[in-house]
This record gives sequence, structure tokens and C-alpha cells, in this order.
Amino acid sequence: MRSNRGRLPSPALTDAELIDLLELIGGADTVELKLTVPEDQQRSAVSALGMDPLDAQIRQVFFFDTPDLTLNQAGVVVRARRVQRKGDDSVVKLRPVVPAELPAKLRESAAFGVEVDAMPGGYVCSGSMKSAMKKPRVRAVLSGDGALSELFSKEQRELFAEHAPDGVELDDLEVLGPIFVLKLKFSPEGYDRKLVAELWLYPDYSSILELSTKCAPSEAFQVAAETRAFLAAQGIELTGEQQTKTRKALEFFTDRMETGS
Repeated sequence: MRSNRGRLPSPALTDAELIDLLELIGGADTVELKLTVPEDQQRSAVSALGMDPLDAQIRQVFFFDTPDLTLNQAGVVVRARRVQRKGDDSVVKLRPVVPAELPAKLRESAAFGVEVDAMPGGYVCSGSMKSAMKKPRVRAVLSGDGALSELFSKEQRELFAEHAPDGVELDDLEVLGPIFVLKLKFSPEGYDRKLVAELWLYPDYSSILELSTKCAPSEAFQVAAETRAFLAAQGIELTGEQQTKTRKALEFFTDRMETGS
């Protein structure tokens, strides 16, 4: 089920990679187009797009893995969130995946979705099993009141058991977080779709500002062209180094565990 199809950003896609991307998009449920803004240009991007930080939703994001990131290396991401005015949720994600190779039973689950994340020069296809908690539990469990597995549904636990490396148990994972996140959905003037801005604030005071929009697979290239043209017209840098929020978070907290800081 795991695949090498999908890679981190580089200046341009080859013809073979473009063909691969088209195949992945054809089997996905949604496509999310993403762009990370260089840190020294974040303030100007916020101003150019007319974003109001006071409209943003506050989130706390926690990842779970072993100290040597065994899950991440196996293509499994485990996460829980506290979301202002919305409640708590969790996800078990497989990345990368090939849609055509996923079991039919998994694709039929209402809680499971396949999405292609595309960014300048790179892409990855993921399969995510999501669950919204009936009552907030993340804060209590991470304070010691309950087992980590309580934050995940039966389907999520089964998916984890199927794909986690041997010997890695959900309740034994380390907490990597929290990351403080501001998420803003907005409709900038001159753009016919909604944009989402996520500002991830790391404990060392570094940050990632990601702009994104979701669309149906059939309209991905049209939306990508329109979005690129719009952002370029606002002076947004489109060729800067692209960062992944999850990877930065995992590496940040495991590095701190190693140094004891």
C-alpha cells in the first residue's frame, strides 16, 4: 500500500512525475493546493491579502510518534487537535498512498478520505481516517487522565494496528507538541474562491504560514493556474522553499527530546 510516489518540493516536475501526479489526482477525493510563504515575507503577505488575524480560529495540535520517528518513517501520521469553538478531533494518516491500491472497504468508510496535496514543484497523496470527539478529551488525556488510544475511534485504532511497525503501540507513543496554530478562512478581493491561511507557531518562535485552497480533482489544474496568477499579482513569492508543517513539528520536538531541552 505504501509507495514512493510523492516527494518533497523541488524546482519543477519532470514529465514522469507529472504523469504520476495525474494518476494520483484521478483516484483522489479532493485536491489541496498549498503554498508556504517565506518567513521574512509573511507580514507583507498578510497585508497584501487583507487578512484579519482577529478572525482566525485558535488550534492546538499534538503529534504522536516514537523518539526516533518510527511511525513517520513508515508513512503513518498520528495527530490530535483542540479546536476553538469546534471541539477536539483526531486523525490517523497514511502517506504516501496510491488510491488504486487501497482496499475497497477502507475507501467505502465515511471517515476515510484520499487527498492529493500539491505545492510548487512537489506533491503527495495521503489517506486520512478522521474522527470528531463527542466531548473534549485531548487536554484531559494528555494531562494523564486516560490512555492515548481513547482519543481515537475503533476504525482509527484498526487502521493504526494494520500499518504501524511491529512493536509500536498507540498507547506507548510520545507526545510531540503542542503547536499553536491560527487558521483563517477568507475570500480575498479579486479571487473567486476561499483561501485558507494557517500560521503555525513553533516554540522556538519560528513560524510557517501556509496558504491553501481545496478543489475537486477534475478542476485541480484550472484552480492551480488561477490561484497562482492571483497570488503572483499580490506580490506573493511563489518560488520560495516549501516547508511541511508536520515534518517541522516532528523534527522540532524529537530534537528537543534528544537534547533534553
